[in-house]
Amino acid sequence: MGAEKTNLKENQTLVFTYGTLKHGFPNHGLIQDMIRTGDAVYLGVYRTKKKYPLVCGPFRVPFLLNFPGSGDRVWGELYAVSRLGLERMDELEGTSHGHYERLPLEICAEGGSGGSMKEVEAVAYYGHRSYAEELWKRNGEKSFCKYSDEEAKGYVKRQDRPKNFSFIEQIRLFISSSPGSN
Repeated sequence: MGAEKTNLKENQTLVFTYGTLKHGFPNHGLIQDMIRTGDAVYLGVYRTKKKYPLVCGPFRVPFLLNFPGSGDRVWGELYAVSRLGLERMDELEGTSHGHYERLPLEICAEGGSGGSMKEVEAVAYYGHRSYAEELWKRNGEKSFCKYSDEEAKGYVKRQDRPKNFSFIEQIRLFISSSPGSN
């Protein structure tokens, strides 16, 4: 893959965040706590090397979809995360419940002298493959390159969502609804 490796401490993983875990968004408190405990280190702003769809699902929750070549090059933040930090992120992202899946991704830090690009391999939390294609279609196969304040308008925190359905059921309801009813 030719991607340059960043100096990582033993048992650290590079994690690309593109949504609510970024600075200024509702779940960034988890990252801040992990930084305080030494379980995460902020490495900067990066962008996906390839195009990927970034869409919103129920409650304006962002989903990166594993369809390389579709969508846009997505902006996000890169963190070096410890094993314990990764477990905490997996819990938030519901990987054991089929909400998201953690998969590899090539990203670039753009800028520097002469516009050079530093490529690295990281992992990201993608919308789970069990619903990704339907979610892409439900969004009209349109994506955005950055989860910004505009895309996050209407985001509902987990504790404020209806409790009578699981998140997977909420995703299924969102997919089966008409686009104007979110």
